[in-house]
Amino acid sequence: MKHHDVTFRSAGVACHAAHVTGAGDGLATDAGRPVVVMAHGLGGTVDSGLMPFAEALAAAGLDVLAFDYRGFGASAGEPRQTVSMAGQLDDYRAAMAAAARLPGVDPRRLVLWGVSLSGGHVLAAAAHRDDVAAVVSLTPLVDGRAAGRHALAHHRPSALARSTVLGLRSRLGRPRTMPVVARPGALGALTLDGCLEDYLSIAGPTWRNEVDAAVGLELGNHRPGRSARDVRAPLLVQIADYDRSAPPRAAAKAAFAGRAQVRHYPCDHFDVWPGKAWHGPAVEHQVAFLRRVLGRPG
Repeated sequence: MKHHDVTFRSAGVACHAAHVTGAGDGLATDAGRPVVVMAHGLGGTVDSGLMPFAEALAAAGLDVLAFDYRGFGASAGEPRQTVSMAGQLDDYRAAMAAAARLPGVDPRRLVLWGVSLSGGHVLAAAAHRDDVAAVVSLTPLVDGRAAGRHALAHHRPSALARSTVLGLRSRLGRPRTMPVVARPGALGALTLDGCLEDYLSIAGPTWRNEVDAAVGLELGNHRPGRSARDVRAPLLVQIADYDRSAPPRAAAKAAFAGRAQVRHYPCDHFDVWPGKAWHGPAVEHQVAFLRRVLGRPG
């Protein structure tokens, strides 16, 4: 399915996005088609596994705008590869405004779609909004403190200590980077067994295995799950029950607060991505949910 490159500005910086036009008018009203705003997780880019999700939703009749955050992928912005929770949320809101201006879409029927780190962003971005018609949060990271405790149970303490020290040095002095994913025991943001191979299997040409080492400090105070109760739109939360990266219990608590429909999958964090066993069911559930809440059951 073809897409068109789109550029919008966030805080004065040019952000890149891919616009996929929805097929048919099955979900359209006189005001236009609903439009999905989609972004990746930690260090991810549009060309790293997002397009199969976007194309499946477009085939179901929704327009999709999938974008890169400032400093990542095809978007502009300096410093590169630096995660700012507040900055990414601002980018998400700027993308929502850009999506509402696309031809043929209904600006009052925005659908927010997030995965992992952006699965938390969509809760904060949707809070208190009346122009958001639905929210999809896939294997979301909604509580940084819970994620830190979760990491202690699955990572080697020595590896966590090394990344924490490097993060402090990056925050207090010259910016320092580390890999987004690395092998167990090595320095990196995600070093669980299999994470490197899983991420490389979806990595696109603009993706870089590099992130500011201060990302762990950013995550510490990141609690978007608190916004779930203020989401007015129907919410789908998709939880990987054996998720070693985003705590399933924290996701379930946010889902309860947001009165969400919940789907569970007996798998790990990356097993819902293209090429994995649970990708198909996850997409099918998203399409069924959106058809139901946007007016086309079945």
